[in-house]
Amino acid sequence: MRTTILSMSALLASTAAVSAGGIDRSGQSINALFESGRYAEFSLGSISPDTSGTAVATLGGFNSGNVTESYLQFGAAYKADINDRLSYALIYDQPFGADVDYPTGTGYYAAGAQADLESHALTGLLRYRMNDNFSVHGGVRVQTIEAVAAVPFVGGYTVDGERDTGVGYVAGVAYERPDIAMRVALTYNSKIKHDVDTTEFGAVMSTTEIETPQSVNLDFQTGIAADTLLFGGIRWVDWSSFDISPAAYATATGGASLVSYENDVFTYSLGVGRKLNENWSVSASVGYEKSEGGFASNLGPTDGNKSLALAAVYTRDNMKITSGIRYVNIGDAQTAIPTAAPAANFEDNDAVAFGVKVGFTF
Repeated sequence: MRTTILSMSALLASTAAVSAGGIDRSGQSINALFESGRYAEFSLGSISPDTSGTAVATLGGFNSGNVTESYLQFGAAYKADINDRLSYALIYDQPFGADVDYPTGTGYYAAGAQADLESHALTGLLRYRMNDNFSVHGGVRVQTIEAVAAVPFVGGYTVDGERDTGVGYVAGVAYERPDIAMRVALTYNSKIKHDVDTTEFGAVMSTTEIETPQSVNLDFQTGIAADTLLFGGIRWVDWSSFDISPAAYATATGGASLVSYENDVFTYSLGVGRKLNENWSVSASVGYEKSEGGFASNLGPTDGNKSLALAAVYTRDNMKITSGIRYVNIGDAQTAIPTAAPAANFEDNDAVAFGVKVGFTF
């Protein structure tokens, strides 16, 4: 039951970041490290946001149309024991991303603006069990990012950032009570620095420093009745230190950032899992991210969210198939441009995410 609920919570986390703070996507879960024995998993999520806004009257009052494109989220992990105290895991995820595309022909002031950011990360972890209750874990994360963007209302601005690789680290501690299926794990993810070769306005060459933010994950679970677990987590991300400011864009806008965030973001989740029989288990969870107010970026016009997720796990022999669905109510946001603040209101938006994960113990 313990590993079944871990499978649920990891899948729901991967579909939770449909509109999470900043450009957060995977939640950087390391739950595979706590699976029993030799274990491998593969996951796929399909996320379909619907995000639109309406410009203020002074900018014509036009609707933007849906500006957030659907996308797929992949993940994989392999875990094995070295001996009775030491184990390791290799985890692949896509931690950060953006898919924003304002339709053309709408009359909206940002029509034609777009941003596409892609990341891939491979994390190698070791876990050392000091006794039946305490363990420590840590390792290295290798990450790549690349991005392109266009902001037509800033003098026809375009930027193309080539792929860059950076290295960071992971460190954490966990406490377990196997008799009541309790586990509490605290994990720190370091920031990762990238020096991205960029081409702006199609011809201006520069190097843009981008640091993906540091974060802390607190994950927990505990048995609350026979075959029933309570699980959840808190994730903090240092988005207030995140900034993308290509040189020519800063010059063209008098020092403005292409993408930045005013506040750090806390994301909360809480759920209950129940084993129905030897083959089936189910769970439900809720998620919450506070709306911070202020003005959101035109390339990310959301502010907080609330979500509800359902998942089911089918177990047979050494295989687990986990499937889940999450509905997200995206928080309302206002955007701004130098000549108008607010420039547009984004309201009543949502997203739906589907995920499936197949895990094998061998």
